[in-house]
Amino acid sequence: MYNFRTDLALERRDLYNKAHNVEKDIDGIETEEEQIDDKIKVSRVKVTNQTGAEAIGKPEGNYITIDFKNLKIATDEEIQKASETVTKELKTLLDKHVGLQASILVVGLGNIYVTPDALGPKVINEIDITRHLLEYMPEVLDQNTREVSAVSPGVLGTTGIETLEILKGIVDNIKPKLVIVIDALASRSIERISSSIQLADTGIVPGAGVGNARKELTQNTLGVPVIAMRYSYSCRSGYNSSR
Repeated sequence: MYNFRTDLALERRDLYNKAHNVEKDIDGIETEEEQIDDKIKVSRVKVTNQTGAEAIGKPEGNYITIDFKNLKIATDEEIQKASETVTKELKTLLDKHVGLQASILVVGLGNIYVTPDALGPKVINEIDITRHLLEYMPEVLDQNTREVSAVSPGVLGTTGIETLEILKGIVDNIKPKLVIVIDALASRSIERISSSIQLADTGIVPGAGVGNARKELTQNTLGVPVIAMRYSYSCRSGYNSSR
């Protein structure tokens, strides 16, 4: 298999096509693009069979890349539009796998002490957690509130425990219907730093984009659907996060 060294399915498809002098999508790969406005573009790559999976080194499933032009200097209005676009795509993926009130566990992967890998733990602090409120103070919440819990499990180098081992124990105990994993994403393009998000309903192999793959976090290993939400925090990253 081609050594892609990127987490983005879209970049992997482009690299495969270039390496094999292919202009159109091959069997097993379906791609569509939607230009939201002059600054936001959504690219959807669907891997439909084993041929496509082997070609780009990604499991069968849906991969959505949202590119934001000049997000680092965007206005509040433009940031709001970007947020709405991500929300819409995430809701679409959620609807494919769980109901509106199904419980969700949000996982922030990464090492809080290593800047290129600190995204996941930082995001967890911004999540609206409802699981405990629904149990102890349900009267303060809307009756349609979804049960949400969250955890930042750290990394192997600081805990001595594989992330999968930690999450498997949590999932088996609190029994969420779906897991959302938030992590940094390694891209080949410097223009994508802080400007691209990839959503995927195939789970994640932590560290795979930088050649330091850990045990996969997928429906096969956790027993529930896993959506990976990844933000381009580094470019062909060579950092060592002690994963």
